[in-house]
Amino acid sequence: MCSKNERNKERPQQSKHCMKTWQKRDWQQFYEIARRPWRRHRPPRPVYPTGLNRVLPAQGFSLSELDDAGVDLEQAERLGLPVDAGRIGVYGPNVTVLRDFVRSSRSPL
Repeated sequence: MCSKNERNKERPQQSKHCMKTWQKRDWQQFYEIARRPWRRHRPPRPVYPTGLNRVLPAQGFSLSELDDAGVDLEQAERLGLPVDAGRIGVYGPNVTVLRDFVRSSRSPL
């Protein structure tokens, strides 16, 4: 049998930054960041048509809509756009809103 000290010598040092629960300061920092306003504009919410003159909110923009608007996945992630890879099809108003949002979010040269 090994003593406790001998067992600790055999094991590599584990990192001491393994945080299991959040401390009060962590929560304060989280809510401080969450309360900050968006730098420019809030990202648009995608919709999909369900019937005659009716639309419902979608989980995210389809990959086809992003492609038609000229936005790649990296750029969508940077801008905070929701993406739904499972959605198929293109809804014209979503593409228009995406184009306008990307145009307005570009920094002036």
